[in-house]
Parts: sequence; C-alpha cells; structure tokens
Amino acid sequence: MGCLGNLLWFVFGGFFSGLSWCISGIIWCITIVGIPYGKQCFKFASLAFAPFGKEVEYGGGAISLIANIIWIIFFGIPMALENVIFGCVWCITIVGIPFGMQFFKIAKLSLAPFGAKVI
Repeated sequence: MGCLGNLLWFVFGGFFSGLSWCISGIIWCITIVGIPYGKQCFKFASLAFAPFGKEVEYGGGAISLIANIIWIIFFGIPMALENVIFGCVWCITIVGIPFGMQFFKIAKLSLAPFGAKVI
C-alpha cells in the first residue's frame, strides 16, 4: 500500500498539503529568526508529500513548547484547518478513509511540529 498509496496521495491532495509546508518554510526563512521554523517546515514537507509508511513521534521540552505556541499563532491553525477539511472530505467514502487519516495525522503535526520526529 505504501508506494501506491503515496502516489495516489500525491495526486489527490498531497501535493497541496506539501506545497503549503514549503510555502510556510519559505516565508519563515525570510528572516534570520525564522530559520529554525523554516527548517521544520521543510522537514515535514517530505511527510506531507508521501505520508504512507511513516509515523510521527512526539516529544520535546520547554523550548519546543514555546516554539509550538509561536508556530500556532502564525501558521498552525490555518494549516491544521486545511488538513482537517481535506481529511473530512476524504472520509466521506469508505475508500477514502486511509487518505483522510493521513490528513488528520498531518493536521496534528501542523499544530505542534517542534519536538516531533518523522520515523
């Protein structure tokens, strides 16, 4: 399911999800202060382009919490809403449920990307 799932994912919505991560990364990297945020965006763009067969492990400490709060204020909520809407649309049919679950995984990541690792 991994290769075929990732191919179908990319064609039917994953491209836009990954593109939003890349655009956020470019916007963050405009300033020197935002470069750590931009690096996180680019790291998770690869997950957004091909999520099947990958898992996200959450962790982190106080610094990750502060960075996630700043992230949520500027980019987290709109990106999470985008992915939740796509996930709800995909979950309307039984065949689309695996794709919807991947969008929900990325929506959770959109709210707290710092301290998370892609496995």
